[in-house]
Amino acid sequence: MTNLLNNKFFVIFFFPFLLGAILIFSFSPFNLTLINFIVFPILLFFIFTIKKRTKSKYRKKKSHRYFFYLGCAFGFGFFFAGTYWISISLTHDPAFELLIPFAAILVPLFLSLFFGLAIFILGSFAEKNISFILIFSLFFSLFEFLRGNILTGFPWNLVSYTWSWSIETIQLLSLVGAYSLSLISITFFCIPFLFFQKKIIKKNIFFTLFFIIIFAVNYYYGSIKIYKSEYNFDKKFDVKIISPNFSLKDYNTKSEEFQLKRLIKISDPEKDKKTIFIWPEGIFYESYLKDIKKYKYLFKNKFSEKHLIILGVNNFVNTIDGNVKYFNSFVVLNNQLEILSLYNKINLVPFGEFLPFENTLSKFGLKKVTQGYNSFSSGNERKLINLGKQFNEKSIFPLICYEIIYPGRIKYKNQFPDLVINISEDAWFGRSIGPYQHFTKAIYRSVEEGVFIARAANKGISAFINPNGKIIKSLETGEPGNIRLNFPYFHQSTLFSNYGNKIFFLIILLYIFLTLIFKKLKI
Repeated sequence: MTNLLNNKFFVIFFFPFLLGAILIFSFSPFNLTLINFIVFPILLFFIFTIKKRTKSKYRKKKSHRYFFYLGCAFGFGFFFAGTYWISISLTHDPAFELLIPFAAILVPLFLSLFFGLAIFILGSFAEKNISFILIFSLFFSLFEFLRGNILTGFPWNLVSYTWSWSIETIQLLSLVGAYSLSLISITFFCIPFLFFQKKIIKKNIFFTLFFIIIFAVNYYYGSIKIYKSEYNFDKKFDVKIISPNFSLKDYNTKSEEFQLKRLIKISDPEKDKKTIFIWPEGIFYESYLKDIKKYKYLFKNKFSEKHLIILGVNNFVNTIDGNVKYFNSFVVLNNQLEILSLYNKINLVPFGEFLPFENTLSKFGLKKVTQGYNSFSSGNERKLINLGKQFNEKSIFPLICYEIIYPGRIKYKNQFPDLVINISEDAWFGRSIGPYQHFTKAIYRSVEEGVFIARAANKGISAFINPNGKIIKSLETGEPGNIRLNFPYFHQSTLFSNYGNKIFFLIILLYIFLTLIFKKLKI
């Protein structure tokens, strides 16, 4: 073992890569949270080892680049194992198969830079003390935030998501949000590192007990919060989530009409029952919004004026300058297929829905992965949708697929929706861990914002989730059918819904203050 620790390749590249890959097992669908208590302390140990041995073992003079390499190796392992499902989306079109190795390597490599930069900065602070743990937690979580917000942002698999199996623990989200829970959790996970030394220090024991108490109190708080929660439902009308379980091959081999007939059958509408039907994204695969009235005859005999249909569909508009803009749209339709409300997706998926640097890359034959060769445009306004008098002026908040992954983006001008609706097409990712991880994000948004979420996903997990993150009813990935619930009647803000990610920066300031004090006291 000593020989391995003296080997630069193993300490800087191989072991960190392995640690990053192993860490994925702490996330859904595995939920082995205890792995964090092994991975993070060992990662800190390697950082400490590099600082200690750069002079004598690796190089005659100190070099901070080793910290950067270690961080990138850890991040590459983490994202290589955790986002491999992105490559699966490229297997459905022969034109993209050559890009699979690039998606498998370049995407994780780019994302690993955030970990590399974080460890590059904090490497020189490495010591076997509490101060270093606080500094590590601060920078690691800060770069998680940057990863979630720079360019289009990709806040996937934040450390806080390892608690998704424990709804008692994640009630803290309603106060501080996902980024802050990551910060606190990282500190907790790093504590075993304090005991990587010959003698036990009392202050380390007190610090450990302090964090155990914090998480125990938080668990108790979460339990009480869940126990005391009461929710009301409007029994006058229902919400029905439809999960058709269509494969992408079905879209290519079976007609759109055939697919719609199957979907209507699964929806099982009752003409006299006031109902809102939620269909997944991507159902109208060959048609644009303006074309869907050609299917009016399919709806005429099955749906009534007491019904609303919500779905995702491609849309386009002609601009004044003669160009065409394409959108991924969330629409509310009546039984005559008339458009009552429309929302154009704002947070688009890079390469999936738009091609970055399109003018250049399109010359090489590249296009976005989803339907059509033209990139989608981003919508201008994130808004609440009022369902009108017939549905008691209830309001819904639309989120299309990927948009559910962003903490702090459900609030709209101090108004709070009765129901958040998330529609998604998860068939792109096959039988991978991707759909499970995607669903976890919906649970977290429900607790953060204190809202009911109705999620309709094709080939993903469809569910009703209450404001405590509890799954009321669900359909598992690959399970066709429908689930029904009375429309929730619940208006309540949370601390996080009021202040959003500003709370994260307040906790960052607190960590900086504590670090300075601990440094001065040599703790």
